[in-house]
Amino acid sequence: MTTTLSRQLGFYSATALVISNMIGTGIFATTGFMAGDLGAAKWILLIWLLGGIFALCGALSYAELSINFPKSGGEYVYLREAYSPAWGFVSGWISFFAGFSAPIAAAAIAFAEYISTIFPVLKTEANIWRLDLGAFTIEVGGVQLLATSLIALCAVLNYFGIRRVARIQNFLTGTKLVVLFGFIIFALIVGQGSWDNLFQGAERTSSYSLPIQLVISTLWVMFSYSGWNAATYVAEEVRTPEKTLPLALAAGTIIVMVIYLALNLIFIYSTPLESMKGVISVGSLSAANLFGTQAGNIFAVLMALAIISTVNAMVTIGPRIYFAMARDRAFFPSAAKLHPRWQTPIVAIVCQAICAIAMTFTPFPQLVLYIGFSLTIFTTLGVASVLIFRKRAGWQNLKLLSFGYPLIPALYIIAGTTMIVYGLIWQPTASLASLLTIISGVIGWLYFSGTGKAKYLDFIRRWKPTKRELE
Repeated sequence: MTTTLSRQLGFYSATALVISNMIGTGIFATTGFMAGDLGAAKWILLIWLLGGIFALCGALSYAELSINFPKSGGEYVYLREAYSPAWGFVSGWISFFAGFSAPIAAAAIAFAEYISTIFPVLKTEANIWRLDLGAFTIEVGGVQLLATSLIALCAVLNYFGIRRVARIQNFLTGTKLVVLFGFIIFALIVGQGSWDNLFQGAERTSSYSLPIQLVISTLWVMFSYSGWNAATYVAEEVRTPEKTLPLALAAGTIIVMVIYLALNLIFIYSTPLESMKGVISVGSLSAANLFGTQAGNIFAVLMALAIISTVNAMVTIGPRIYFAMARDRAFFPSAAKLHPRWQTPIVAIVCQAICAIAMTFTPFPQLVLYIGFSLTIFTTLGVASVLIFRKRAGWQNLKLLSFGYPLIPALYIIAGTTMIVYGLIWQPTASLASLLTIISGVIGWLYFSGTGKAKYLDFIRRWKPTKRELE
């Protein structure tokens, strides 16, 4: 059975994966929540700018890691080599739940919310069933059903080979960029907005002080920028990775940062912050205010189409991590199986899709905080590994990262550590969910590692004697 991925992706496809992973749920669905939490346009724009700078620092750090480890797996490979196989395993475990399954679910929910602006019967407010468990909530309705259908469709598409998926992805990414740039340009030329909105505040809904809320909101923004490391997960399928990956990571992140800042300016230009508070489909709200209801519906469909590329990109990338782990005998062996014709990790694709579908029944804000906190922990550890690797002989330094070294990785490490600490203190529910996921990863490692597995089997034998022992 084949266990080697083939190199079929070039610079544009790798960059498209980065852009598609980054531009999606966050920018289309989080600014409305920030309007109520922060209450002023200047703080919203500052957070998005800082988030872009942090993401670029992370991307440049990962670019150096990628040229030294041109293998699929991302953090799984870097943490395994820098710290221990256990750290690599737990990072891959987190990637399955918080790195891909949860973001896929969140993006699919955002897609459904945009579609619901045209078909109100699908709106979250019209949920069929809701179960409130205190800290956690389960929702079932039209949004969830539409979101699960999209995830299933993308999983089926990814079954039939990465080359075909890459073509679809490139088309969707191109469509996304055309829609976004068209939205920005038309908003400035013919949109009915007001720059006075930049100076009009909103009544804050957050119970936290502004400095604390700025740090918490950074978790939302880092979730929105997550994906800057996307190309590293398919490194084994990239042609000339030592050249292609650094360029794709840096170019993709810079393009997205510029687009995010421009889009947030347009959102605020179109809609007073007070009217934006708590709105998930902020893009369609802005389009309706700028161009009228009919044009707003058209843009809602186009933005929903743009989000599809995000879902599809994550459905493509995630299984490559589980494939790499299983090939190293650190995950379920079936995840390393490739389809004999299409060369796709079919079992990993199906398992990820099932997990993502299950997560669509969680409310959007809870998913975002869980994702932001979890990913920040492991990307911070990934960036910190650069400081370890640079002391090793034969390590290839990236020139851009060497500028003022260790300033660039240190900025990301400081920002990430601050968010982790504040998350533990001020967002205990999301932090607890993340910590429980990490603990389950540790348990998984104890099972999959030889020593842990032996102890587990010994424990089972003690409590369940074999037939021979009974005789």
